[in-house]
Amino acid sequence: MAVIQQIHLSSRKQVRDFLQLPYRLYRFTPQWVPPLQADIRQMLDPRRHPFYRHSQAAFFLARRQAHQPPVARLAVLVHRPYNLHNHEHTAFFYLFEAENDLESVRQLFSAGEQWAIEQGANRMFGPKGFTPFDAMGLLVKGFEHRPAFGIPYNPPYYAALLESCGYQPGEDILSGYLSGNAEFPPQIHQIAEKVMQKRGFQVAQLRSRTDLRRLIPRLSEMYNRAIMDTPGNAPIDSAEIEAILRQVLFFADLKLVKILLKGDQPVGFLLAYPDISAALQRTGGRMWPLGWLDWWLELKRTPWLNINGMGIVEEYRGLGGTAILFSEMHKSIQSGRFQHVEIVQIGAENERMLRELSDLGVDFYKVHRLYHKQIAARVV
Repeated sequence: MAVIQQIHLSSRKQVRDFLQLPYRLYRFTPQWVPPLQADIRQMLDPRRHPFYRHSQAAFFLARRQAHQPPVARLAVLVHRPYNLHNHEHTAFFYLFEAENDLESVRQLFSAGEQWAIEQGANRMFGPKGFTPFDAMGLLVKGFEHRPAFGIPYNPPYYAALLESCGYQPGEDILSGYLSGNAEFPPQIHQIAEKVMQKRGFQVAQLRSRTDLRRLIPRLSEMYNRAIMDTPGNAPIDSAEIEAILRQVLFFADLKLVKILLKGDQPVGFLLAYPDISAALQRTGGRMWPLGWLDWWLELKRTPWLNINGMGIVEEYRGLGGTAILFSEMHKSIQSGRFQHVEIVQIGAENERMLRELSDLGVDFYKVHRLYHKQIAARVV
């Protein structure tokens, strides 16, 4: 019988136990990339993370005996804006890590589900995080590959553990590989130029981080317009997008951040950045004392580019905006020394985008999967 503990976020020891578990689990796994410690610590700090201004989270540990090291962990989130937008009573599960110990994992999820029910939830869904830009899903294909920066990795047995706890597979999310030497059809650039001239689109020239910060209110408005009529998303406010961009800006090369404008309004975006996963592996995700220097050097020398976000608001789709984004993607790839490109996490339901990227030479070689479970009677 496992001992399940809901941790107190004011307890440094309990928070440390929660954060350190994956370091023990993956100590012999060369593919695993530690998270940025500052970012994941912020997730457990209600004073600093904007999620807690509108929502709630609980964090659980499972131990085989009271004074033994934890064997599993779980975060359960009740995201109020998500539920309001989607007319649901759903709780997310996230940050799940565990030894291959089914009984402990069952008890861990049982405790998390009970907490969610007490908050009014009738369904669990995940892995899904604190913001719409947190990586989603459980890895089910591509275990031999190192994950892109910020994307979760897990052992193959996790899917069986979840399914044994009553979780059903849901939608898949695909990531693909593209050679940095891939040639895009010249028609894409020609179409992009014509569309920009005809439709009055332009790509914002970001000369400084201040330029990007000035766009923050309009970027949150753009995102909310884009998801207004689409299920499975949640609106964000300026504080949340500022927190997200603060993380991005630390690593961003502004030449790789493309904002598509119609007049002075953002209507699309392409987010690409150099992958510093190798440096995070060397430093354990720690910035101090010299981690920041290793990260900075890796930004200059990594041969990997991640493309982690591309979209255009609904009213401008079908007008050639996608050709502009693909053209800008190719320019980003060609702008540096990048030999390898990873296109990160595109939903399997986005068949048109997947088909167009496949036609450009993208090999979708990794799959993450979302899971769901009914945990209480549906609220009428």
